[in-house]
Amino acid sequence: MEAGEFITLLGPSGCGKTTLLRALSGFETPDEGSIHLAGKDVTHLPPYRRSVNQVFQSYALFPHMTVRQNIAFGLRMKKVPAVEAGIRVDEAIELVALRGFENRRPHQLSGGQRQRVALARALVPRPHVLLLDEPLSALDAKLRRQMQLELKRIQKRLGMTFVFVTHDQEEALTMSDRIAVFNEGRIEQLGTPGEIYHNPRTAFVADFIGEANLVPATLVSRNGSATCVVRLDGGLNLTLKTGQWPDGLQRAHLAIRPEKILISKSLILEENVFEARVTEEVFQGVLDRLSLECANGGIRLTAVVANESAIMEAIHEGDSVWCGLHSDDVVVVP
Repeated sequence: MEAGEFITLLGPSGCGKTTLLRALSGFETPDEGSIHLAGKDVTHLPPYRRSVNQVFQSYALFPHMTVRQNIAFGLRMKKVPAVEAGIRVDEAIELVALRGFENRRPHQLSGGQRQRVALARALVPRPHVLLLDEPLSALDAKLRRQMQLELKRIQKRLGMTFVFVTHDQEEALTMSDRIAVFNEGRIEQLGTPGEIYHNPRTAFVADFIGEANLVPATLVSRNGSATCVVRLDGGLNLTLKTGQWPDGLQRAHLAIRPEKILISKSLILEENVFEARVTEEVFQGVLDRLSLECANGGIRLTAVVANESAIMEAIHEGDSVWCGLHSDDVVVVP
């Protein structure tokens, strides 16, 4: 990881995210490799000798202490002089917007406020790296979104390295400079949110990040250096750019994001057009989620469109529609 970046470890439960976090913090020793912090090998150093702090899923606040006392606890353990500690605690309280709450105890705070106290307590010793183990999972949806933006704002202001663990894809895409997608103890892909979402390297990444239609396909022909034709299982042919299909590969999956499928009751493209029937319509507020059954081959796809208040024509369950795909919106994954 790079200094000063917000990197997220993303993956399903049991894939190794928290184990890596424990190794970084010093509570686990890796079987192989080494851990370097600020140019120093810390692989075998105990936790208290690493410039690393952690924010946990549970707030782990001392119930008998005030907000100020909770935040100052780490500085007291490090025997930081009282005057300096007071200044740093005041700065931390200001940073997490808790001015006016200094003398309250945890039971007098909301969930979001308690999480801010835990964050301030971890930040006030000024570690090189802050580790965050699913710290927002206990919050309700609206507060969680607010805290995502707050965390990113604080990280940018401090310029500190944040390592954030989550299994929530939207959370990772919202907050991260880079994302490491984990699967069964290994990193499947490391990249920016845009790279991970638009150019997944494996079927697992395509399916885990957001939502994707994963359709098996076979290479039919290459038409020089310009285009190639692939056939989806079920008989539908699509034309892609030659460079999209790796050399030497005969079978692969096509990853197609639901929002990339163009849908209309009239023809909309000259190539990669096919007929389908809407077999199910699910209202999701700003979007409608459509289940499509292709006319040739019975291929089933999921698409999303803006709801009828935002588009010229309403599309509903039972409608026959034309679907189109730009070749650039199709990703070939092994």
